Amino acid sequence: MSTTIKVGILCGGQSSEHEISCISANGVLEAIDREKYEPVLIGITKSGRWVLPAADISLTIVEGRLPVIPEDSPAISTDVQGFSFNGQPLNLEVIFPVLHGPYGEDGTVQGMLEMAGLAYVGSGVLASSVAMDKSFAKPIFAAHGLKVAEGLVIHDRDWNSDEREAILQRASNLTFPLFVKPARSGSSRGTSKVKEFSELVVAIDFAFEFDTKVMIEVGIIGKEIECAVLQRHGVAHASPVGEIVILGDHEFYDFEAKYLDDSTRVDFPTDLPPGISEEIRESAIQAFNALGCEGLARVDFFYSTTGQIIINEINTMPGFTATSVYPKLWAHAGLNYTDLIGKLLEAALTRSRDVTR
Repeated sequence: MSTTIKVGILCGGQSSEHEISCISANGVLEAIDREKYEPVLIGITKSGRWVLPAADISLTIVEGRLPVIPEDSPAISTDVQGFSFNGQPLNLEVIFPVLHGPYGEDGTVQGMLEMAGLAYVGSGVLASSVAMDKSFAKPIFAAHGLKVAEGLVIHDRDWNSDEREAILQRASNLTFPLFVKPARSGSSRGTSKVKEFSELVVAIDFAFEFDTKVMIEVGIIGKEIECAVLQRHGVAHASPVGEIVILGDHEFYDFEAKYLDDSTRVDFPTDLPPGISEEIRESAIQAFNALGCEGLARVDFFYSTTGQIIINEINTMPGFTATSVYPKLWAHAGLNYTDLIGKLLEAALTRSRDVTR
């Protein structure tokens, strides 16, 4: 009689990060301890169909082509009773929703899993939703004493009205360069670095292709520092900090630099002033707790040339391949990828989700 735990690895989705989710799921499938866990891959197609992909599906980048969940995969049923296929329950005990972006990392899937009474890896509904929308997360961070970049938030309803000139005037008062980005997207999709005012309208229009709410922020000159948070037995722990080093001619840590052309690396800085690494680690835990996160998160900071620690954002389901930043940071602390997956599943299976008491 098998004693393995049946795990649903959920990937794909309707967001612009569909392909990155597939790559993350592939990493989990390859590394999960199959003596303890029986993984079942569940895909969400770009049109929103929930399916069982073929067992031999490739979820890796091949000759520059990103993987996707095929639309013609056989459908499964999802409701408050859980997951079933051809009328038979899949009997999943825990879900690892390796989903990035809207309709996955934003509390929507988490809410469905809550209603189904299924354990799952990662933050709950509210923390997932707030972390996904950077315009809501930023004031919470500021209220907890964390420094955030100066900027403004604009809605498409205002941008496409007589408010446009007023918005541009407000933006022109900020210090260039600026970063323009969707409020609820990830992997730098829709993000532009704007060096002068003449580039601003194009950048805003581009960001609106990904979201109906856009943020404009002052660019911070300095190091981009990331810290991984792992919650164990209800207590958040911070990894060593890592610095994102951009190679080649990329202006910033954009989608291509992150995933397509091997033009970034993660260094473990030794040149930070005394106490700064520890302060960043403490700030990561502070941000994690401020939003009420659970399980895991990657917290991104800037350490400016003026000596300020400025939080950029928090990702409640960061990229999760073996070579992604989050696992790399924990590997540097001596926790390997397979064990990291196991600890996340253990935490999901043991924590209480009873919000009615």
